[in-house]
Amino acid sequence: MSPEYQIIITFAVFLILLTCGMAVPFAIAVPAVFYLLLQGGLPSFNSLGLVSWGSMNSFVLTCVPLFMLMAEILRVSGLSNRIYAGLAKLVARLPGGLLQTNIAGCAVFASVSGSSIATAASIGGVALPQLISRKYDRRLAAGSLAAGGTLGILLPPSFGMIVYGTFTETSVPKLFMAGVVPGLIMTAAFMTYIGIHAVNWPAVAPRESGPRSLHELVAALVDVLPFGILIAGTLGGIYAGLVTTTEGATIGCILAIVLGATFGDLTFGGVIAAMYSTIRFSGNILFIIFTAYIFSYAISFAGVGEKVTAFIVGLQLSRLEFFLALLILYTVLGCLIESLGMIVITVPLIFPVLPSYGIDPLLFGVVLVLFVELGQISPPIGINLFVIQSIWDGKLSEVILGTIPFHLAMFAVLALVILWPDLALWLPHHMSR
Repeated sequence: MSPEYQIIITFAVFLILLTCGMAVPFAIAVPAVFYLLLQGGLPSFNSLGLVSWGSMNSFVLTCVPLFMLMAEILRVSGLSNRIYAGLAKLVARLPGGLLQTNIAGCAVFASVSGSSIATAASIGGVALPQLISRKYDRRLAAGSLAAGGTLGILLPPSFGMIVYGTFTETSVPKLFMAGVVPGLIMTAAFMTYIGIHAVNWPAVAPRESGPRSLHELVAALVDVLPFGILIAGTLGGIYAGLVTTTEGATIGCILAIVLGATFGDLTFGGVIAAMYSTIRFSGNILFIIFTAYIFSYAISFAGVGEKVTAFIVGLQLSRLEFFLALLILYTVLGCLIESLGMIVITVPLIFPVLPSYGIDPLLFGVVLVLFVELGQISPPIGINLFVIQSIWDGKLSEVILGTIPFHLAMFAVLALVILWPDLALWLPHHMSR
């Protein structure tokens, strides 16, 4: 059997296993082992021990459970409720009312959680009951929360960028900074769409009153203050080059505990519960990374990366045509594969091609995460769709229809980043280190 047919069969096995409901790590590992057997038989397994050790022996990966613990502490302490309440007062006067709060709340929570799922679930759980009781448009409410949750993998810290940086040996702090401006542009695009929609169709969002007095304004600012302190303490040191990503995550955990106990209702039992949640979530992510390294080793063992590079270069695509080809690829994969699965399966194949097109690894990291964001709200397996659907009494079809305008906004931001790379590269190129 020719190598081309072998890799096609391997990917087919991967997709079939996913379709049948197999967990993502096993769906990656089974075809990887199968492909190794096809390529080199049992002797090809000799290096699996070294690959297994190398996949987990990474200082950068320690920040994954740390950032997750930080987000979980905020959740169990009730601070995520406070941020929504504070932002609701600060932005309620904007057209769209609490729909604007959804996006602003997701953006702020994303900057401390690193996870799309955690962002959508935390803000959605607080917001949806209020939105439904106040007669907001159901589709727009659900769509804004599902789309707002995707900011969790673009705004730093981002688990997607940590995984990408680990695989490509790209600076994770610089990747974080590369996502800041596109993330803020995405947030502004979402809020602008909601505002325009609410002005043209006032029935979708009742008018909300903002702070009625200086006292209410100060109270709203105090509700948001803990997150400002946490963002400054965690990401400020990383941006200034004073601490590494893992050290910044450690500082964030300590600050989250202090702030949770000071401004929230954090108890010792709450910390234990947060640790249990962190173990479950981090174990899932790290297991995916482990099996992905085995898949990457299988691809490398067979020399597929070099063949794919030669094939794509031989097509003589322009830089823009290359990005359009990626758009088609990731749009299709986003409908079939979970977000981290998309990253770990495709990066070993595509990353070697980037130098041929003069594409900065930092820029590609941001573009890749934008593609993954689209997959998070693309049916049939867009995870954020199911997160929102699981915490309200509506239909999944309503959530899907509500996300369509936000898809278009994401495509627009993606085009801006590709056409003007400095939107992503200016900040990381001005970091201290």
